[in-house]
Amino acid sequence: MTDREPPRRRVPGPARPARQARPGGGRQRPGPGARPARRPNSTWRPPPVRVLRLGSPRPRLRMVALALTLVMLVFVVRLLQVQAVDAGAYAAKAEANRYVVHTIAAERGGITDRNGVSLATSVDANDITADPTMFTRESLKVGDGPEQAAALLAPIIGQDQAQLAKKLRTANTRYVLLARRQTPQVWTQIKDLKAALAQKARTDKTAANVLAGVFSEPSTKRVYPGGDLAAALLGWVNAEGKGGGGIEQQLDKELAGKPGKIRYTQSGGREVPTAGSTGTPAVPGTDVELTIDRDIQWAAQNAITQQVRDSRADRGYVIVQDTRTGEILAMANSPGFDPGDLAHADPAALGNAAVQDAFEPGSTAKLMSMAAVLEEGVATPGTHVVVPNRLHRGDRLFQDDVDHETWYLTLNGVLARSSNIGTILATGRLGKTQPEANKVLYSYLRKFGIGGYTGIHFPGETKGILAPPEKWSTSQQYTVPFGQGFSLNALQAASIYSTIANGGVRIQPSLVRGTKGPDGRFTPAAEPAKQRVVSAETAKELSQMLESVVDDEQGTGLKARIPGYRVAGKTGTANRVDPATGRYRGYTSSFAGFAPADNPRITVYCAIQNATKGNYYGGQICGPIYKQVMTFALKTLQVPPTGAQTANLPVDYKP
Repeated sequence: MTDREPPRRRVPGPARPARQARPGGGRQRPGPGARPARRPNSTWRPPPVRVLRLGSPRPRLRMVALALTLVMLVFVVRLLQVQAVDAGAYAAKAEANRYVVHTIAAERGGITDRNGVSLATSVDANDITADPTMFTRESLKVGDGPEQAAALLAPIIGQDQAQLAKKLRTANTRYVLLARRQTPQVWTQIKDLKAALAQKARTDKTAANVLAGVFSEPSTKRVYPGGDLAAALLGWVNAEGKGGGGIEQQLDKELAGKPGKIRYTQSGGREVPTAGSTGTPAVPGTDVELTIDRDIQWAAQNAITQQVRDSRADRGYVIVQDTRTGEILAMANSPGFDPGDLAHADPAALGNAAVQDAFEPGSTAKLMSMAAVLEEGVATPGTHVVVPNRLHRGDRLFQDDVDHETWYLTLNGVLARSSNIGTILATGRLGKTQPEANKVLYSYLRKFGIGGYTGIHFPGETKGILAPPEKWSTSQQYTVPFGQGFSLNALQAASIYSTIANGGVRIQPSLVRGTKGPDGRFTPAAEPAKQRVVSAETAKELSQMLESVVDDEQGTGLKARIPGYRVAGKTGTANRVDPATGRYRGYTSSFAGFAPADNPRITVYCAIQNATKGNYYGGQICGPIYKQVMTFALKTLQVPPTGAQTANLPVDYKP
């Protein structure tokens, strides 16, 4: 087979005339190379060729350009809003998210007794916190992470398990407080448990560290080394770290100090160590030194607690006061409470009943009546007073606590035998009429501080109830002289006897000796106010009369005797107003006095409310407490006996 020559291009020749058909209609066969003949009447045409044309791109480009323009316009508007219109707000929000400000708690000042022995102090503690975002299913890969964590934490920090789980599920926050002021030992226990769970999670991929989101913040915890010692006086600190009662509340501003602040950069909830921090340091609180002597306070509290228990009484209180300075050496209450464990405290025992209870004093108030009689010069200790079995005055028939024939007593004997009738008769001499006598007696009661605050500014202190004399009822005109028909608190009652012991000058009681600031400088308390109530001569006569109450065999205070010491005192047994009903029910038993009688240093006042077991007379149940506390205080302060003989004033006379 030979190579084929490339085809030649056919060039059309010149047009030829049409051939005529042969006769008979035959077709002439074309010769070689001739084109086939066309039928002249044929309608066939070759099919048209379709040509695809591309549309114009301009409309599409316009639409795309318009869409892009709109998108860019939205971005530009938003950018202008962020960068110009709301720039300050967004900058502030960024600043807030970038920087963290924490308050630095100030160390609370301590409270000590007069010798510097700590009564209340602050120690390092931890606030237990959590980040709820770290307890979600996404973070822990378990659905009950909060419940598991709560079950582990509840017994350690002493919180309710359900409440803890609820806190850990708090939404839209990265901080919740689980427990305040936990000891370092508690946080150590949580850390150890947290580390054990983390180790388990590293080895077991199915385990989760459900405590990973638990943290701690440094804090302080209030501690009372003596437990319930002087609790009613000290008060307590509440959950917010503020004083909730007593001295803690009264001097909260001084004790609290001034908190500081620290500001640092954070990222992802953690401090950036290289960014540094700024802030102001906390200023520690002021230390407070009380007038209390811890040992005397313990003796007083122990004595009253035992007697309240033995007598099955509602409550009782003991006040010990320095007669020369007015400083309170002890203020004991029973029942008490532990300020460091309020969860288990009896709500009825909270507070300081020694200054918050108002009660009718009874016969211990007769000292003020006798002071008025002697100071006004209407009688002397030896004045004769005929005391009948009954005395009709106003709308009542008065009697003494014991049935007796007519007594022939001196004014000294009226006090020694605690005669109500004798006291009514003696105070009746204060005026030509009973209303005049009432006004004179009222003026002395006010001078002794009755019906007014003591001046220690203790939270919740009562000033008692003393109506003006023109409002005294018919019976009050005759009951007020022997201590019924008006009320006072225990500190007021003690101050009456300290006034006589101090030569007739009343010194405003004080509870704070001074303060010590962060610089260590001690600032003594201001000098207490002083007021002369009766003359020194009257005070001396009253002291001798009070000795007869204890030393004379006819006196009512024999159980208050202290071997080697001259003791001045007075018993009291008053009808008691039940605070629940407002009616008289039970008795207020009391004893008040000072020693040494001829050179006084210490006053002790004791009262017991509603003794229901055994004896309820003041001389019988409060006299021994006076003796016990006074003996201890005299030895503690190293007060020697004077060695002088008693005055031995006569108690009665022969008609």
